[in-house]
Amino acid sequence: MAMDFEELVALCDEELSHREYTTKYYERIKQNWDSLRKWMRSNHLNDFDEATGNRYCDEEFGTHLMPVRSPASFREKLRSVRMLISYQKNRNFEFRCPSIEYIFDGLVGKVSQEYLEFCRNELLLAEKTLENKRLYLYDFCKFLNSKNITLNDLCIEETEAFFISMNYTLASRHNAARNLSLFLRYAYDNKYSQKDTSIYILPDNYRKDCKLPTTYEEDEIKEVLISVERASSIGKRDYLILLLATEYGLRAKDITNLCFDDIDWDRNVIRINQHKTDFPVEFPLLASIGNAIIDYLKYGRPLSDAPQIIVSAENANKGKPLSSPTIHSVVTKYMKRAGIKNWQNKKHGPHAMRHSLATNLLKKNISMPIISTVMGHQRTETTSTYISVDYGRLKQCVLPMPAMHSPFYNKEGNHGKI
Repeated sequence: MAMDFEELVALCDEELSHREYTTKYYERIKQNWDSLRKWMRSNHLNDFDEATGNRYCDEEFGTHLMPVRSPASFREKLRSVRMLISYQKNRNFEFRCPSIEYIFDGLVGKVSQEYLEFCRNELLLAEKTLENKRLYLYDFCKFLNSKNITLNDLCIEETEAFFISMNYTLASRHNAARNLSLFLRYAYDNKYSQKDTSIYILPDNYRKDCKLPTTYEEDEIKEVLISVERASSIGKRDYLILLLATEYGLRAKDITNLCFDDIDWDRNVIRINQHKTDFPVEFPLLASIGNAIIDYLKYGRPLSDAPQIIVSAENANKGKPLSSPTIHSVVTKYMKRAGIKNWQNKKHGPHAMRHSLATNLLKKNISMPIISTVMGHQRTETTSTYISVDYGRLKQCVLPMPAMHSPFYNKEGNHGKI
């Protein structure tokens, strides 16, 4: 539904001001809106909708989608238009600009869309899960259509050709294989294919914990905390979020779910039931955490009846609980502001803080059972996957190389003894 452009800009301008963006960023966004305003006047347009915004971006920028590794100046221009589009649709700014426009063509595309609706309405899957499925199905549908392959034509060679063409990482291939296998089973169960082609998705040996986790040194984490400007209400909120992630290693969902009833001020403890495992864990209420909570409640938290301690300050969602992606964006924001070396090429969300806590505790010679308790794990085997290699301790395990007396190692080669 179209909306008066000036009215929409006024609403978005108010939202920008309320979110306490920097003055320079705020002015650049307004300049981009001025450019859009001139374009609309030249085209005799007063009302704005997504189609108008996409047309403007296509004419002025060459695309209305976010290219991979695009310049910061381009991302900001596209972001300013997407702010208007997303606010008009949802009364909120979208988390990130879309880089893909999902258009499912042909019979496979029709089945894909029906399957996604089934997952949404019957399985009641979360939007994040649906977005993940949509991405893999879009790639798969595009591949089959480009090869003119139907679901009945699938075989091992074709499914492997798809995976090779996508050049997935091990983790992405594992996730894609599972999602596509479920989709193909759905197609067979609903008579869209004559045979169960899910058997042609070969299993893999990927293990989620096969890679070393990303960690940060204690000095780097301190720099992140110092970078927070704690005078503003949003700064007080973000500082509390960072403390919960770094001092307790809480997952994003546990931070957003932290409620007033979880704090026993008389005994100075925090008790939560972890969202992921439903396993209870208890922490001492550190002075830094307690003071940050009080500071936020007195001077930063919007009026709200929500039982959660940390709530949104945005006009559209004021007083409502935060989402997990918001926690990730908060950590990312201060990683960048603190100038942490090479943070862009590493994991840089709250889970990286969780890994870092476990590893830094190990470096202080804290025993594994205690670290497991802090992390809320029921088994120390689980904790071991959170801890990166302690190279200092490995060096202590080095054994001296014994002298070699075998004639083989004393032979003369072209370049001397080997």
